[in-house]
Amino acid sequence: MKRTGFWIGAVLTGALLAVALLSLAWTPWPPEAIDMSRRLAPASAAHWLGCDQLGRDVLSRLMAGARSAWLVGLVAVGLGLVGGTMLGLLAAARRGWTEAVILRAADLGYAFPALLLAILLAAALGPGMTIAMVAIGLHAVPSFARLVNGSAKSWWARDFVLAARVAGQGPLSITVRHVLPQLMPLLIVQGTTHFALAILAEAGLSYLGLGTQPPQASWGRLLAEAQTLMFEAPQLAIAPGVAITLAVLGLNLLGDGLRDRLDPKEQPR
Repeated sequence: MKRTGFWIGAVLTGALLAVALLSLAWTPWPPEAIDMSRRLAPASAAHWLGCDQLGRDVLSRLMAGARSAWLVGLVAVGLGLVGGTMLGLLAAARRGWTEAVILRAADLGYAFPALLLAILLAAALGPGMTIAMVAIGLHAVPSFARLVNGSAKSWWARDFVLAARVAGQGPLSITVRHVLPQLMPLLIVQGTTHFALAILAEAGLSYLGLGTQPPQASWGRLLAEAQTLMFEAPQLAIAPGVAITLAVLGLNLLGDGLRDRLDPKEQPR
């Protein structure tokens, strides 16, 4: 069952990535092309998922939304991973007051959900995809920092690290050459899990008008635009809802499978 879940997650995630990459070069119709003569047109050979209230092709906008989801996920997770890893490694290497300050700052970061942080940034700088990426990324930093700090401290107590210290290697050299490579499987698994959370958070922020702005397509934005047409054209809400569900499900299954394969604690004894 674990192996099956891993491959299901890999296929769903690969399909999402393939659609996002394909949308860079081709979509059935221009995602922003408005044609009121096709308003709320049902599914057909020309428009497989029909058209929205402005006559835009739903499938094309879903493909463009996949591109937005991947962009936000990559940037947000990259920001959280790099920032959190650096802080966690610094706290593990320096200990003392440095570790205390970093961990207390991480605790403070938990008090500001991504939505609240996005609202504050949007009020100061204006809403947009960049604001969503920064808010989601900053919200992920404390999680990565605490995870990396806890795991890195256990590696600092290993014999090969103690031998490197006796040999005269400094904290920076030990961290880069001996500790960080041991954390890579953990970071891959955590990054995959946070990618799913980033897609879900971006959809929520876009739904509230704080994320991706029109006319650029976003799955959350498609849900917001379809909420008043649930009875007239339910497919407008079903399509992006299914896309978000499959994306998050695929990434979570992939993350669970990677944990089983990469985490030594999960290996059978």
